Amino acid sequence: QVQLDESGGGLVQAGGSLRLSCAASGRTFSSLAMGWFRQTPGKEREFVAGISRSGASTDYADSVKGRFTISRDNAKSTVYLQMNSLTPEDTAVYFCAAGNLYYTVRTTEWNYWGQGTQVTVSS
Repeated sequence: QVQLDESGGGLVQAGGSLRLSCAASGRTFSSLAMGWFRQTPGKEREFVAGISRSGASTDYADSVKGRFTISRDNAKSTVYLQMNSLTPEDTAVYFCAAGNLYYTVRTTEWNYWGQGTQVTVSS
């Protein structure tokens, strides 16, 4: 089993930045591909970004390319999501996920999930 614990969410004004963190435990972190998803009420959970086991490869949703950066520190068993130039459309609950394929957008192909952290961007 893998436990994922997100932090760093909050309220920010449009144009601002936030950094989310996700600490993992229960399994060798470097064996896991990691990702971030987000969800708003009434909508499906959507892929935001993914990073490979080593951190050498990343993938992003088109809506966040150039604004968000995913990174990981295997020594700290933590994955990050740096979010810049935030807009109200980025408001959502953000979930950390762990699995085998860092680039898959399918929620069913991610094995472990965190509880989520709320990000609210005011206009």
